[in-house]
Amino acid sequence: MEPKNLELARSIREEVVSSFDYSRDISDKEMYELIDKVISEKLRHIAVTIETRKSLRNQVFHSIRKLDVLQQLIDDPGITEIMINGTDNIFIERNGSLQKSEFSFENRQKLEDVVQQIVSSCNRVVNEASPIVDARLENGARVNVVLPPIALNGPIVTIRRFPDEPITMKRLIELGSISEYLKSYIEVLVKSGYNIFISGGTGSGKTTFLNALSDFIPKDQRLISIEDNAELQIRGVPNLVRMEARNANVEGCRPISIRDLIKSSLRMRPDWIVVGEVRGDECVDMLQAMNTGHMALSTGHSNSAEDMLSRIETMVLMGMEIPLPAVRGQIASGIDIVVHLGRLRDRTRKVLEICELLKELDPVTGRIRTNTLFKFQETGVSEDGRIIGEWRKEGELKATEKLMAAGLELPSGG
Repeated sequence: MEPKNLELARSIREEVVSSFDYSRDISDKEMYELIDKVISEKLRHIAVTIETRKSLRNQVFHSIRKLDVLQQLIDDPGITEIMINGTDNIFIERNGSLQKSEFSFENRQKLEDVVQQIVSSCNRVVNEASPIVDARLENGARVNVVLPPIALNGPIVTIRRFPDEPITMKRLIELGSISEYLKSYIEVLVKSGYNIFISGGTGSGKTTFLNALSDFIPKDQRLISIEDNAELQIRGVPNLVRMEARNANVEGCRPISIRDLIKSSLRMRPDWIVVGEVRGDECVDMLQAMNTGHMALSTGHSNSAEDMLSRIETMVLMGMEIPLPAVRGQIASGIDIVVHLGRLRDRTRKVLEICELLKELDPVTGRIRTNTLFKFQETGVSEDGRIIGEWRKEGELKATEKLMAAGLELPSGG
């Protein structure tokens, strides 16, 4: 919006706010009617286009009832990430490309008001004493906030926007993230009860893939999802329990950690436990659940499937002092399959590797042995710069006990 229109929007908002009847609640419809009345009076002798009038109307409404200039970006389905670096620097990610937005906040106070509105809506607290918080928006978008004095260039807000409708495996196939054969292969593994861990870097699509994977869980089974900040969009499972961790707050409420939720979930008769992401000592409880007959899915950050195993070792040692060989034994016994995702240089997201964890440790090194089942191999680049490749089968699944118990077979071919 042009500077002169921004000034006009501020003037309209001030007049609208000054005419509020604070003795009663005003509906959104009444708010729009009040804004329209003020706009008509303000623009009586000013020539503006219909588009400008609509823009002013929405801008004023968003600044009063919604998240100010942020609302228009949040409502844009083409934007996947919003990065606010203080009042004047707002960057967005669209189609995998970063660009600076034309929007900016009126002042720092307005940005701070928006931040408080976001975190209070999900019962979180952020201030100078506790300047970092994770939250979420009504549409499920993930929000991270960092305030001064930690953030030196003003309040920093990062918003990861998820699709309004969860991306299905069918859509991932259309996008080239996975092949039809791999989809059928993984579907059989999930239906057979294999514990699957999804690894990948930031923005590689771990949460999206976990959502799609959950569609394969038999609908007659009980599923409990556990997250630090609710992001998963699991649908089609009637017997679904969703739980979210809680931070401590100024009212004296004690924190409820992922570890607490996993321990509690084991008393809730779960068939499947889905842990949104493991980052620390909660990995101990997740592995114990996997090793006590519960089926589980989870995700974690890493650069490769092998790196993910090292990270899991570290996370377990953060929560329990036991010998490293015992840790590795727990990991190898609990996790059956690791699916590693990546974001390639053409900004596409793909399944890069699927490997099986073998139950017996390497007798020489003592490390966890893996059996690579599939690997993505790049074969060229198209005229439009897209990476061309294929998923090559490198090994056969060795641990077939769960397949036999479920009475299922892996798809032929590949």
